[in-house]
Amino acid sequence: MTTVKSTYEILALKVLNRDIDKTWTDWATEMLRQGYDTENLVILAGESSPYNQFELQRLTNKVLDELDLKYSDKDRALKNYALHLIDEVFQNNLDAYSVLKILKDICIETNYDYFNEFYELFWAKDDLLESEHQFYLENVNRNNIDSVIMDYFKKWTTEYQAEIKTTTA
Repeated sequence: MTTVKSTYEILALKVLNRDIDKTWTDWATEMLRQGYDTENLVILAGESSPYNQFELQRLTNKVLDELDLKYSDKDRALKNYALHLIDEVFQNNLDAYSVLKILKDICIETNYDYFNEFYELFWAKDDLLESEHQFYLENVNRNNIDSVIMDYFKKWTTEYQAEIKTTTA
């Protein structure tokens, strides 16, 4: 069995210490549909608003432990989520601008420890949606911003996959 795609998001949400919400219960339901069946996963899937964060934090810890989903490595969890999002762009399931917005928000939330280049790409694209000029990246304009974004996605993916291979070898 393989975990559902949204597992990458769930692990990122966990390391970012975000509140538990419907995203989590939807994920738990999808995991159950995929054949995962633990007592705490069933409980999580059945939760509804208003969410008791204190109780749900403990419950989600149990669920992740039962499923042997590791989230202690913040760097790996966030980068895996970025890799997943970029892959969704390559598969035409998400648009690049939406992915850049998510990664830009994570950049800000982590005090610019992660995804600075994505932050700059987001703001360059955002400026070019409204104006002829942007001041984040040299030689980037309305005519080439989309190819610059896709080229960076490819480059980042290749570099991160190489990093994964060297750390797991």
